[in-house]
Amino acid sequence: MTRTLLRTVRVPAAPAEVWQVIGDFGAFPDWHPYLLPSTIENGADPETPGAVRAFTYEGRVVLRERLLAKDPSAHAYRYSVEAPAFPVSGYEATLSVHPHAEGAEVRWEGTYRADSEEAVAQVEQLFGDGTYATGLAALRERFAG
Repeated sequence: MTRTLLRTVRVPAAPAEVWQVIGDFGAFPDWHPYLLPSTIENGADPETPGAVRAFTYEGRVVLRERLLAKDPSAHAYRYSVEAPAFPVSGYEATLSVHPHAEGAEVRWEGTYRADSEEAVAQVEQLFGDGTYATGLAALRERFAG
């Protein structure tokens, strides 16, 4: 069954200003406070679909994400998680910035297939309450002051 995970945050900044911070696929750990170090594999251009960012822990790659599409004019990019370490498949996420009365709204949305409620709970905790929520809160703090 296909599932959707969505988290949003509103920030008091212009969408282009927020995109300047989050739009570089290769610079994800620069703005997200709790991510592992990452590199773009094989010297690929991090702005080109097909680029893979690899997150490492103790010298070993623990997660790879592939850039599927990027549209700077729409302030959005979409990526997949390759071989996730939990029982889901087809995980794809979109990070995007939209105009809002308060400045900008950042949307982080993932879709995936899961065969059990346990897998859904793992994704909700790891990505929704972990990666997505933490990164979005850091953006709100960054632009609030």
